[in-house]
Amino acid sequence: MSFQITGLPLSQFSPLFSMSDEELAQQGAIRVTADERPGFPCRVSLQDAEVGEKLLLLNYEHLPVATPYRSRHAIYVREAASEAQLAIDEVPQQMRPRLLSLRAFDADGMMKAADVAPGTAIEKLIEQMFANPSIAFLHVHNAKWGCYAARVDRA
Repeated sequence: MSFQITGLPLSQFSPLFSMSDEELAQQGAIRVTADERPGFPCRVSLQDAEVGEKLLLLNYEHLPVATPYRSRHAIYVREAASEAQLAIDEVPQQMRPRLLSLRAFDADGMMKAADVAPGTAIEKLIEQMFANPSIAFLHVHNAKWGCYAARVDRA
């Protein structure tokens, strides 16, 4: 079963990059500098920031549904990010070294399945979850920190 992994649209974050630190704080966001690699995974480019690169750390509602599973968490966005353009069935390198949590949702935003897998084996778990026809989409999270990583849809 083919799948498509997508990052977040840059347009949602572009206005934040020109804000002062005080304005960012009012939005619950801060500017940070990557001091290790990997360690600062951008949710737009689906790439880890290079050491010395500037990012925003902010709270983002990645599951804006009217169910008990509505969810938000901290994410990083690189100031130099461009939107990820992944091929069908392509897993970004950023996910490969991480332990990932996959959460499967139906069209109403109700979670129907969840599991963890190393990033090197994510394709098998995606295939298993999409074998259930009631699953509309998946969310990938970094299992250790819990942060949202990307969305997966059927291709």
